[in-house]
Amino acid sequence: MKLLSKLLFMLSKDFTISKRQLGIMLLITGILGAIGILAIDILNAGQQGGIGPAQMFALAIMVVIAVIGLTLIPLGDTPA
Repeated sequence: MKLLSKLLFMLSKDFTISKRQLGIMLLITGILGAIGILAIDILNAGQQGGIGPAQMFALAIMVVIAVIGLTLIPLGDTPA
């Protein structure tokens, strides 16, 4: 019941996301994205071996997103 009330509050007009919540979401997105990019190479989904330039660029973007998320977490519960 408590979880349902929190979820309904997130849908209300008064809800604002905090910097900590945004940081956690960005950190999780960056980590999962980097794992996904590396998994593509490990599972050999492509025909070529090794990490190509597009994968390196995407991996770098995921690392930047994760670092931005890490910097937002300590800023607390102020609105983003």
